[in-house]
Amino acid sequence: MKLGLRGLMGQLDSVLAASALVLMALIPLVEILVRPLAGSGIENASVIVQHLGLVMAMFGSVAALRHGHLSSFGKGFASATWPRLTTFSQRYGLLFAALVCGLLCMASWRLVDSERPVAHLLAYGIPVWWLQASMPLGFAWLGLQLGVQGMRPFATPAGLGAWPRQLGTVLSALPLLLGVWLAWQLDGTALTVWPAVIALVAGLLCGAPIFSVLGALALALFWQDGLPLASIALSHYQITVNPSLPALPLFTLAGLVFARTGAAKRLGAVFVALFGGGPTGTVVAAAVLCSAFTAFTGGSGVTILALGGLLLPLLRNAGFPEQRGISLVTSASALGVLLAPSVPLIMYAIIARVPINTMFLAGLLPACIMVVFLLVLGGYLRRLPAAYSATLDPATSPAEVAPRLAAQRPAVGAALWQAKWEILAPAVAIGALVSGLATPTESAAIAAAYAILTQVLAHHELGWKKLGTTLAECTQIIGGVMLILGMALGLTNFLIEAGIPDMAIEWVQGMVPNKWVFLLVLNVFLFLAGALMEIFAALVVLVPLLLPVAMSYGIDPVHFGIIFLANMELGFLCPPAGMNIYFASAMFNKPVRYVAVAVLPALLAIFLGTLAIALVPATATWLPNLLLGAAR
Repeated sequence: MKLGLRGLMGQLDSVLAASALVLMALIPLVEILVRPLAGSGIENASVIVQHLGLVMAMFGSVAALRHGHLSSFGKGFASATWPRLTTFSQRYGLLFAALVCGLLCMASWRLVDSERPVAHLLAYGIPVWWLQASMPLGFAWLGLQLGVQGMRPFATPAGLGAWPRQLGTVLSALPLLLGVWLAWQLDGTALTVWPAVIALVAGLLCGAPIFSVLGALALALFWQDGLPLASIALSHYQITVNPSLPALPLFTLAGLVFARTGAAKRLGAVFVALFGGGPTGTVVAAAVLCSAFTAFTGGSGVTILALGGLLLPLLRNAGFPEQRGISLVTSASALGVLLAPSVPLIMYAIIARVPINTMFLAGLLPACIMVVFLLVLGGYLRRLPAAYSATLDPATSPAEVAPRLAAQRPAVGAALWQAKWEILAPAVAIGALVSGLATPTESAAIAAAYAILTQVLAHHELGWKKLGTTLAECTQIIGGVMLILGMALGLTNFLIEAGIPDMAIEWVQGMVPNKWVFLLVLNVFLFLAGALMEIFAALVVLVPLLLPVAMSYGIDPVHFGIIFLANMELGFLCPPAGMNIYFASAMFNKPVRYVAVAVLPALLAIFLGTLAIALVPATATWLPNLLLGAAR
């Protein structure tokens, strides 16, 4: 029992975050069932779910740090070959982030403290500030953990010797406490920005987490003008409790449930049965399956990990070269960003204030166009060169393999029947939302419940242990993302208040003569931004700045969103922010350079597809106009 309690305390962050996520799924489902019978459901149910999302995000981010899932712009000097520089960089990056957490902790407490006297009620007599308190508590917990990791090398025998546990704890808390003290003493005081910028750049070069870099920049800018730091905490709070945001973790949970069970294998059998088992059919099946799976799991990296081991052997058995197979799986996994219910698609709808169902419809045709461009212009449908075929064993040559695979491939009907529950998932998840029968959060809750019940009851592949692991993984993914979004929104709000979008419109219109030149320049800029920025940071920082400029040229916000996300797909394949390359390198045990070279043809093909979508607005607007009409 003692060990069990110790283990529970060690994972308290995951337990709290997962419990909040379970309640986020259950409350909308209870609301759907009770509302028609009783006339009213749970008091203030939607606001409760939104604030549970805040709890889930804060404690999920702590769990993400513990499991090494907090994103950074790159390791920088922390990956240097000189051991002393590596050690120093790792320590500095962690301790810098701990200091930023201390500043954010005090900023968050100021926000909560302002709410306490008012004591707005959430529901059933519970004050809102009780759940808001998860922000300062979460930042304090996160800062302490960062401090512990940053100070850990000193406590090893190779460092300064074994310190007493109490002294080690105090030293680990120093960066956090310093940040709290600075915010307490100097909040509202106008300070010069350069010391903070120098520390920030050093943190960036030493591999500090993305949220700490963006948060530090926002803090420095607010501090420079003597503005209250609680404004940054308010931005984090506002985006985390956005009415549409609970859909993100719930759709992600549904996708992860399918990724962690045999759903991928069953769907793979369906696509192979539909498209054939030869080289061409297998290539098309792999591309379509990767795109669809990414849309549902919420991450192209998850798709590579879930499907890579399944699809690469299929492609090899079909006579496809290994490097081209890795290239196809890596690049096709990026294309699901445009398909519902992908997380970036929902995020754009929230930030740009476009209806989510409109964006879901807008992405369908462009996603198909991107797959076609990838397969045709990427060269994946070309016949294998004779020189390559001659090097193959006769038993594995395409001429011998294709008839054998065709004979072995599963019957379409049998494959469809085996995967019937997975095939129906998109209709269940998206149908209620597009039809208007359910809100985004309710649709996402239905999708999560559907995924869990089908894998538990129909396939018996999801036990309690695997479900708990999946819940924890979901909270870590979303917790890390929400930290980035909150800090990025604080930065964006400062830029908007400073009038940067208006200045950008005047400058761009003076430099770029017409809409078509602007679209070309926009695509090049977004391509570079996607290679350098994490997709969620890019969404929150760039969309509010670029959307007004695009609209000044008469570009529809829906069309702009599809252009933006299509370019971000390219970013998945470009270092240093191209996470697909790193996932594929780890999955297939190949050097990063090998994978980066392999995806070069795909990069060109996807970029050309993006240009085609940009130059033909109807690709994004035709389907929403057709099905939604004036309601759009």
